Amino acid sequence: MLNSPAEVAKNYIKIGVGKVSLTAGKMFLLGVMAGAFIAIGGIASTVAGAGAPWAAIGKLLGAMVFPGGLAMVLLAGSELFTGNCLLIIPFIEKKINLKQLLKSWGIVYLGNLVGGILVAAAVVFSHTGDMFGGGVGASIVSTAVAKCSLPFWDAVLKGVLCNFLVCIAVWISFAAKTVGGKIAGLFFPIMMFVLCGFEHSVANMYYISAGLFQNMLSGGADAALNVGNFLGANLLPVTIGNIIGGALFVGVIYWAVYLRKKK
Repeated sequence: MLNSPAEVAKNYIKIGVGKVSLTAGKMFLLGVMAGAFIAIGGIASTVAGAGAPWAAIGKLLGAMVFPGGLAMVLLAGSELFTGNCLLIIPFIEKKINLKQLLKSWGIVYLGNLVGGILVAAAVVFSHTGDMFGGGVGASIVSTAVAKCSLPFWDAVLKGVLCNFLVCIAVWISFAAKTVGGKIAGLFFPIMMFVLCGFEHSVANMYYISAGLFQNMLSGGADAALNVGNFLGANLLPVTIGNIIGGALFVGVIYWAVYLRKKK
């Protein structure tokens, strides 16, 4: 049995009200958990890809592993900024106000960042990068360099495409009524965004932090890897794209289709 799309839209209003009603402390801690879950999906994806004999196979294997991160987010209980772009639905329905919306986004985003950085530090300084003869470490750095080198509008558009798929994955998971159904429903949209190289702000909190730490540990000096590029060249445009992709192209459209009152 599944909830229909109309039922998902209606149910999300109550879910959204519950999210913004959390205390700031709980929002932050649940944000840290979500950032950590996504980061663990990120390192698992990197390890799966680094051990593959061909790049295309490695990319596919990594994409197939990464959805485990969102599965933990949705099933274990946590708050993920990108999924919470759907809070636009209860906002448009006037069940939450702008202050509540922005407070939730801001606190959860900060929590996600802390969770991603903590896992990145633990991964790098535990020398996980030494796996496969240092191949994992090399992949960590090269991934971060690529993300910090994206042109601004490329990063925005990749962010739009990514969070369109992430919010669709969240939407499908809310349609399912069983654990197996939720995991099966979220798997393909998340796999596709990773496979296509789209940009997820919370995942990048881990990927680029790990690249910075790994570069530091190995004594590297790649010019693209610095905090300025982390925040300005990647997180800023990707976050803008994620909000557009999730809030506008999923949240607003499904609100208009399933909840907008007929005049």
